[in-house]
Amino acid sequence: MLHAGLDLSRARLDVCLVDESGEFVAHTAAPPDADGLRHLADRLRGHRVRAVIESMTGARFVHDALEEFGWEVLVADAQKVKGLAPLACKTDKIDARVLAELSWRDLVPVIWLPDPSIRRERELARYRLHLVRHRTTLKNRIHATLMTGHPCPVSDLFGLAGRELLDRLALPDPWRRNVDASLELIDDLELQIAQLTVEMRRQGADHRYIPLLVTAPGFGWINAFTVASEIGDIERFASPAKLCGYTGLCPRVYQSGNSDRRGPITKNGSRYLRWALFEAAMHACTHPVYKERYQRTKRRLGRQRGPKVAQIDLSRKLTEAIWHMLTRNQPFAPAGAAFRLAA
Repeated sequence: MLHAGLDLSRARLDVCLVDESGEFVAHTAAPPDADGLRHLADRLRGHRVRAVIESMTGARFVHDALEEFGWEVLVADAQKVKGLAPLACKTDKIDARVLAELSWRDLVPVIWLPDPSIRRERELARYRLHLVRHRTTLKNRIHATLMTGHPCPVSDLFGLAGRELLDRLALPDPWRRNVDASLELIDDLELQIAQLTVEMRRQGADHRYIPLLVTAPGFGWINAFTVASEIGDIERFASPAKLCGYTGLCPRVYQSGNSDRRGPITKNGSRYLRWALFEAAMHACTHPVYKERYQRTKRRLGRQRGPKVAQIDLSRKLTEAIWHMLTRNQPFAPAGAAFRLAA
């Protein structure tokens, strides 16, 4: 068997080959496109190859393409690779050699790869969020324009009455032109968001996690779809603590001797999952199950830090509840409740 370390960049894929005894065989490079990967596989035809590539943009394409040619391809956690093999000198060739050595020593910190259906669900949810944020940015620009001497007497500036108000406003150029262009973009984004929502409901109609998640406080259908797609398979988390660690909501720990300090949250894992949990926590803070805990944490830490830390703490509690719900295949029912509590 050959062990191949793959270092991917925009222009090329550096490949380091090591044999079964750990001896260096060759270093080569290939274009990181379909034809380049095909030629690379042709050059090593007849050999069993186990390749390792760090998790990064484009790594999944390389993984899928080379597996079609019979290679065994592992995607390694980039941060853990850096911890296993800290380097004083860093080049593409050295990085590829390190990955090949880790494969030979069977020390690759492999990450979990979602199947194509989960990847499609993630892309739908993430792109919808991307469009929603663009829409919010455009609306904020219009609100900022009206703050320069133009009061807004309507509650919804982008409803029927608000649109009529915007049409009547006498704004000089370029502000008039920018407002009109922003409204056109908002209308187009609204249409695309609606289409994505329909597609998400079609994709998630038979999802086994979504009906359970919507019973938890703070979760609507869209938020439940996002969390379900980002988690993927709950069986890969052995405990609630493991799922909390995956969300990146746990504090950093600096411990040595008698010193034990806690820093900000690690922000590991998917930022889309953290966003969905934060959104759920903002609504769940008024739910009878979590209201007292949220208010107690907020009062204890004061006006400046209290609300933010309380929201993070509540997000972690929701994460623990999600683990129990999905592993047991049961709707939300807090400890001590005699019956199921719906959000």
